[in-house]
Parts: sequence; structure tokens; C-alpha cells
Amino acid sequence: MIRAFLAVELSDDLRNQITLIQQDLRQRLGRESPKDIRITWVQPSSIHFTVKFLGDTDEEQIEPLREAVQRAMAGHEAIHMPIERLGVFPRLQQPRVLWVGPSEQWAQGDDAKRLAERHRVVEDCCQAFGFAPEGRPLSPHLTLARVKEGERYVGQTLAKSGVMDRPLSSGVLTVEPIVLMKSEQRPTGSVYTKLWAVRTDGNCAMM
Repeated sequence: MIRAFLAVELSDDLRNQITLIQQDLRQRLGRESPKDIRITWVQPSSIHFTVKFLGDTDEEQIEPLREAVQRAMAGHEAIHMPIERLGVFPRLQQPRVLWVGPSEQWAQGDDAKRLAERHRVVEDCCQAFGFAPEGRPLSPHLTLARVKEGERYVGQTLAKSGVMDRPLSSGVLTVEPIVLMKSEQRPTGSVYTKLWAVRTDGNCAMM
């Protein structure tokens, strides 16, 4: 068994831009912060857009799943998602996750609807292999950090800085190809290994 998930990788340019955003946030949150603040920052090389978390996966399913996703993706066009704002989960008063993602305007548009439909197609593929369906609607984002302690201070600092209200111009995430990642826990953090990639034209590249 392996731990696995389906994801979309970032371009080098987008990853570099997001690294700059992380550095800016680190500086803002590091100034005169109390000692009980604890934030885990995602390594830039590990940032990705999660399409579907699979969890424990039988290695014998890897190839059949690739074939199913390849068939499902045939004929779909690539979707371009601009990274335009900083957000938090669950709320600014007590943030536990810091992320970047598309604007609210984009989230109401046709591309967002196409992305939601693409997600449903992938969900259907995964359910056919016995993977549990996602219990909540897709919320496209790229996780920058997780706040372990000191949520109130982090929220207050972000609110006072005005950074939450400023539009970003970080680039565009092209939602294509979809890759299967193996996740391994190491003392230094998670290590991801790409097993295969399926493009929207239905073609596949094995790793």
C-alpha cells in the first residue's frame, strides 16, 4: 500500500512567485510575534493543487486508475486559473490555513464551472475504485502554511496589514496534466514522487 493523491503541479514561474508571497508573509508575521506562535510553512517545491486525496492505495490499482483517468480526461480542454488573492481557512478571526487562489469573480465564472465538472469526473473515476467521495465542494487553492498555534494573533496581523484586501498578480495555474503522486512521510516533511501524468488530450506519460 502507498499513500497517494491526484494533483496538478505548478510551473516554475508560478512557484517562484508564490515563494515571494511566502517570504513576504513570513516577514509580516515574524515581526514582534509572541513566542506561542507556531506556523508550518509548505516547502515551495511541495506546493501543488490537490484534485483528489486518495489515502492508502493498493499498488495494483495504480495502472487501472491511470487508464480510467486517461479515458475520463479525453476531450477536455486545459483550464487556466489565475492566482489573484490571499485567503484563509476557516475564517480570518481564527485562521488555520493560509492559501492563495483565484478571485471570487473567477470562482463565479465559466472556467470555475468547468473545473468543478472536471473534479466530478475525477471523483466518479475514484469512486469506481472504492475511494470515498469528497464530503465538501471543490475549493481551488494552493496551501502556503498551516497555523498550529496563535491563530488569533495571525488573523489580527493579517487584517491590520491590509494584505488580505490586495489583489495578487502571481501568474496562472494551468490545470493540466493531472498527476498521481505518492506521499511518504520523512522526519524533514512529506516527500512526493510522481508516478504518472495524464493530459487533457487523454495521453499519458509514465514516470
